[in-house]
Amino acid sequence: MAPMTAVPVDSAPVTLSTKSFDLDITETRDFNAALQSTEAPSSVSVSHPAGKHALACGLNQPIDVTIDGHVGYYCAGMNQQASVTVNGNAGVGVAENMMSGTVRVRGDASQSAGATAHGGLLVVEGNAAARCGISMKGVDIVVGGNIGHMSAFMGQAGRLVVLGDAGEALGDSLYEARIYVRGTVASLGADCIKKEMRPEHLVELQELLGAAGFDADPREFTRYGSARSLYNFHVDNASAY
Repeated sequence: MAPMTAVPVDSAPVTLSTKSFDLDITETRDFNAALQSTEAPSSVSVSHPAGKHALACGLNQPIDVTIDGHVGYYCAGMNQQASVTVNGNAGVGVAENMMSGTVRVRGDASQSAGATAHGGLLVVEGNAAARCGISMKGVDIVVGGNIGHMSAFMGQAGRLVVLGDAGEALGDSLYEARIYVRGTVASLGADCIKKEMRPEHLVELQELLGAAGFDADPREFTRYGSARSLYNFHVDNASAY
């Protein structure tokens, strides 16, 4: 008996071209399930989000999602590979724990934007409130306006770029995340210091601005990073924690 020849099986998800969802009609759970399905469309447009929470969460394939309107808490949380655009404002925790892909908010973002995110690119074209990039772990965040207090708190890795001003206690307890601010900084947090802007940082910043779609001169920015003095506890530094 002649040996059998293996026939390759295409296991890639079957994708439809485009689909529209009206969230006045479709429940959030059903909407997210459709986007997470192996038969998810490659492009999605969403109407009437009306501030609903947890929209477009847990995506794990290269899908383009455009949401026309304001969204509530945790939009695009845990994102992987997908590109999510919000044509409006976003509530608390947009792109929280994102791993990859791109999330763009064309309005303002509430507090904790990009919290704990490990990768990908988060762009907020307007302002971002307090604790933007809190505990960031590798994500790139670019904010076109201002950011609130305690941003990049305990930032472990990644880059935060701010074209406007930064609030109080920027980079408090910072590890190795890098921060670039074009405007003024109200105050720096514990162990965060101003650092030299070397040529490689100018190149890095130019690439980030380009990826986010902003036309700005990287030479107008100031770089901030960790002084690395609080990595290990010392009793003399107790008041700084």
